[in-house]
Amino acid sequence: MVGYGIRLEPGVQTPNETLSKKTGSCRDSAWLLVQLFRHLGLASRFVSGYLVQLTSDQKSLDGPSGPEEDFTDLHAWTEVYIPGAGWIGLDPTSGLFAGEGHIPLACTPEPSSAAPVTGGIDDCESEFSFYNKVTRVHEDPRVTKPYSEVQWSAINRLGQQVDSVYDEEGIHLTMGGEPTFISIDDMEHPQWNTEADGKEKRILAQNLFVEMNKVFTKGGFTHYGQGKWYPGEPLPRWQYGCYWRKDGVALWKNAKLLADPNKDYKLDHTDTKKFAEKLCVGLGLGLEALTTAYEDILYHLWQEASLPTEVGPKEPKLLDAMSRKGFLAKMEQGIEKPVGYVLPLKWHDTKNCWQSCTWEFKRGHCFLLPGESPLGYRLPLDSLQWTENIIDRDPFDIPEEFAKAPRRKKGIISTEMVKTALVLEVRDGRLYIFMPPTSHFEHYMNILNTVESVAKTLSMPVIIEGYSPPKDSRVEKYAVTPDPGVIEVNIHPSKSWDQLVGRITKLYGLAKEARLGTDKFMADGRHTGTGGGNHVTLGGETPDQSPFLRRPDILRSFITYWQHHPGLSYLFSGLFIGPTSQAPRVDEARDEVLYELEIAFSHMPEGEVPEPWLVDRLLRNLLVDLTGNTHRAEFCIDKLYSPDSSTGRLGIVEFRGFEMPPHEQMSLVQMLLLRTLLAWFWKKPYHKPLVRWGTELHDKFLLPQYVENDLASVTRDLQQAGFPFQLNWLNPFFEFRFPVCGTRELDDVTLELRTAIEPWHVLGEEATGSGTARYVDSSLERVQIKVQGTISDRYIVTCNGRRVPLKAVKGKAKDEMVAGIRYRAWQPPTALHPTIGVHAPLTFDLIDTWEGRSLGGFVYHVSHAGGRNPETLPVNAFEAEGRRVARFWEHGHTPSILASDQPAWSPSAVTHQFQTADKVSEFIVPEEEVTNDDYPNTLDLRRQPAFK
Repeated sequence: MVGYGIRLEPGVQTPNETLSKKTGSCRDSAWLLVQLFRHLGLASRFVSGYLVQLTSDQKSLDGPSGPEEDFTDLHAWTEVYIPGAGWIGLDPTSGLFAGEGHIPLACTPEPSSAAPVTGGIDDCESEFSFYNKVTRVHEDPRVTKPYSEVQWSAINRLGQQVDSVYDEEGIHLTMGGEPTFISIDDMEHPQWNTEADGKEKRILAQNLFVEMNKVFTKGGFTHYGQGKWYPGEPLPRWQYGCYWRKDGVALWKNAKLLADPNKDYKLDHTDTKKFAEKLCVGLGLGLEALTTAYEDILYHLWQEASLPTEVGPKEPKLLDAMSRKGFLAKMEQGIEKPVGYVLPLKWHDTKNCWQSCTWEFKRGHCFLLPGESPLGYRLPLDSLQWTENIIDRDPFDIPEEFAKAPRRKKGIISTEMVKTALVLEVRDGRLYIFMPPTSHFEHYMNILNTVESVAKTLSMPVIIEGYSPPKDSRVEKYAVTPDPGVIEVNIHPSKSWDQLVGRITKLYGLAKEARLGTDKFMADGRHTGTGGGNHVTLGGETPDQSPFLRRPDILRSFITYWQHHPGLSYLFSGLFIGPTSQAPRVDEARDEVLYELEIAFSHMPEGEVPEPWLVDRLLRNLLVDLTGNTHRAEFCIDKLYSPDSSTGRLGIVEFRGFEMPPHEQMSLVQMLLLRTLLAWFWKKPYHKPLVRWGTELHDKFLLPQYVENDLASVTRDLQQAGFPFQLNWLNPFFEFRFPVCGTRELDDVTLELRTAIEPWHVLGEEATGSGTARYVDSSLERVQIKVQGTISDRYIVTCNGRRVPLKAVKGKAKDEMVAGIRYRAWQPPTALHPTIGVHAPLTFDLIDTWEGRSLGGFVYHVSHAGGRNPETLPVNAFEAEGRRVARFWEHGHTPSILASDQPAWSPSAVTHQFQTADKVSEFIVPEEEVTNDDYPNTLDLRRQPAFK
């Protein structure tokens, strides 16, 4: 290794001198590398110039983050000539390739030739100094630094202004979110693309969960329970939750008594029994209520006997042959030993104490259902008598504060059957407490206090699992759960803008430290989000304070305004949009829904209403997707005032049309937009007729220029209402959602190509190896071509030889025209219109119809033009940008055609001769096509042209 040092002596060290000293300046290391390349037979040269280093937007997790401030100085490096690639710059001082910050002044065979001044001078006295400074003249918005300090200060001022409006109007709004994250180290694994669960996902989720507990909670307890259970998945998903009281009183006093789920405490079933007996006493119940649970020996004997004769009990193949992979572990542990202990438990409402009973079975013992889930999920409840279910507590009946805990009474063991139970078991050396369902949080808290007391007495930390506490407005909660390809965090709601900024910013920072990111890159270099959502939840501190239950017309205003401005739906959405997406617009699913919505709106009163159930009854069957799913809607009211359960009457509206943005400030601007709109609607409800967009919805508003114009009208509305929301605050979203593919300047005309949006079609059912499936056709893509400059009828733009239907638009510059091009990018085995081939690459021409020739153009490739399609995803933004740049060629426009009467070429007719051309070059100008009435702003290359 050669160390770096500043050396003020003149000249350059020889390679031997640099190697013997093991140190040198940049010029010494560069000259050494030149000699090494020449020794290997590669042409190389010495480069002298400037090095500009800009401070990074974000600190690096691995390695140095670069300079603390922008910096420039004289520097030297090496260039080596690689056949087929040209001169490649290498900076041996930093160990990196030369980049845009390396500005060469001289490239010479040897260092002495790079000196700006040579020769001799007489003795003289002089002072010499130089000064280098780098200043950022212009910065484009980018996802690593979306806003300047000035912009962010203005955003914060607006957030505080909105809060002051809430205080004046008595609006008690709380805002939460569901951001999603992915691993920054392994983005290609199925658990970060399609699968909901994975080993690494659990590890990273646990790391993030632990760090969140240190920052956000004090006196709370952690709960490891079940999440959602979707069809087709063998087991429910897990959920790591943390709960704490808003009044600051600790739910769990000693955090050391909450066990580490990754640590083996060397406990066994005897420790479980000790803890269970102490817990019975603490709850005021006798030990006769305890039931010992065993694995079902008969089932496992039958399972082993069902194996093929050639498979022995110690064979590795046994794990594949068994339907339960934990069989060997159970056998080694001792299948005859107790698995755990069950305590039937429920609260006696009349006597205000715990009630239990003794469980009796025909087989004499409690044999568990086969499986690997926690013991509490495998109880043989069907073998017991039927009982009524627990009635949930109405969220509107919860008092504002917790009452003082009553003195604990002695429990009762009755003959009445109790099927809800507290379960204790040891797994992997850790003691798990499976909590029973309760109707009141006070009852759940009573069990927690008893469990902690016993854990303290026995010095035995525990893990809380099973049923989560009932919903309670006096308790805060956040959760970390898995979703296909991502980790989802259900962040606890915030009451103010400053509180929201602090929590979201901290969460993004904790996720980064846990090696979780917010974006990724596709194989072709396109920048995308995590693939998950960033759903936003709006409600109140208590359900009855929810703005949407107090004034249903607020939700009507949101629905109407979103329907009037499709840009709000498409700027913040993910790649998959349309009627079969996760969050379809109200006018995307069914044609008649707007008519039905207008009827519902006509029955919705204005102002505050005493009927909280009204908004749910009016809109529940309209805010759905094609299949009637109430959850998969742009405005989800599942938790507003659903009659299904108490957890559905929380006064919460979920805005599901938001994709995960790559930066926390972008996420906060999304939330600020919602907060500002609500403040405006509270003062002035937005009650207008709904617009029948028709096919215009998926024509104009899938192009970035029309989305930008639509959002400009939104910001104008807010500014006229007194809220200075600026359009340039949305520039990072435009650059992220609609990145520039490339630009080409031809005289006074500029052609710009941007990515646009394309809905994906869900195809019909097909048979697969695991049953039937419905594929999604993602082979269709759309781009927008924008032309800036004076374009008269003399000039036209073509794509693949067909005229582009340019339309004049109101943009940032004069004389702007845009159009969309819809094309098939690749050929999947199953697709809509499978007989239509691939249209890529796209060749664009600016044609002079008077001269009959193409003035120039460019070619856009959907993959690497040379066929070197990478098999792995880009490792960072630089590689992704390189892949995008390689797909755009500023050349390759359509050449002129020389008419010829010669016969078609054949190998037998080859002759060599010189002939004077007597004909001029002819160019075929594409004929004008009939306007597509359904999609007048888009050229669909799949349609056969119809000429005028």
